[in-house]
Amino acid sequence: MSWRKEQRRAERGYHHGNLKEALLQAALGLIAEKGPGGFTFADAARMAGVSPAAPYRHFRDRDELLSSIAQRGFEQFEALLTQAWDDGRPDTVTAFERLGKAYLAFARDEPAFYSAMFESGLPVDLSPTLQAASERAFGVIRAAAERLAALVPPGMPRPPAMMMALHIWSMSHGVASLFARGDSARRKLPMSAEDLLEAEVLIYLRGLGFPTDRRPPAPKDPAAPPPVPPSGASPGAPSGAPSGPWGTPK
Repeated sequence: MSWRKEQRRAERGYHHGNLKEALLQAALGLIAEKGPGGFTFADAARMAGVSPAAPYRHFRDRDELLSSIAQRGFEQFEALLTQAWDDGRPDTVTAFERLGKAYLAFARDEPAFYSAMFESGLPVDLSPTLQAASERAFGVIRAAAERLAALVPPGMPRPPAMMMALHIWSMSHGVASLFARGDSARRKLPMSAEDLLEAEVLIYLRGLGFPTDRRPPAPKDPAAPPPVPPSGASPGAPSGAPSGPWGTPK
């Protein structure tokens, strides 16, 4: 008798629409309220208005439910980053600044997705679809890093694009997690999170020798003497070209 009562409750759950979608939305609400570790599978079922057994029709367990939410988050994240990057238009540095702002906007506007993606403790390889969605989102950052690496002047050491992508991702994620969230992680800043990230990335790029100033270069004075290469510079190396951690420029 009790089983039949629970079965009727579960069947009524399907009448309000797509149960799978209802469970995803219920879990998102619980994540926003309690964090990714603050609710159970039964809590999600109760929030969706169905029996504790009903979610098993669509998800193996709570981790699979969280994985589905994280996957959807990465898909939305990828779409937002791709739109912001816009294939590097009108120029690489400008497009990259938009990419950073989009990262912060996602963390601010979609805190539940962000938590499921990065704070749930789920391994990204929990499912092939989750891993693929994560890699596609990171692929936008890597594509931008490859375009940035191409800005290195001839003769200068070019850092590996993957290393740059990981560095820039770490910077963006750190600022997003600490200063761009609408939750208790937020701290007061003397500047906006967007300005903080922009300054951090520009300092990083300039430290690598990248030209980040988009103003036209000042005309050269034909009467000015040629620059003197620093002591110990390699013959044929551009003046002032550092060897850097990636080897001496060739």
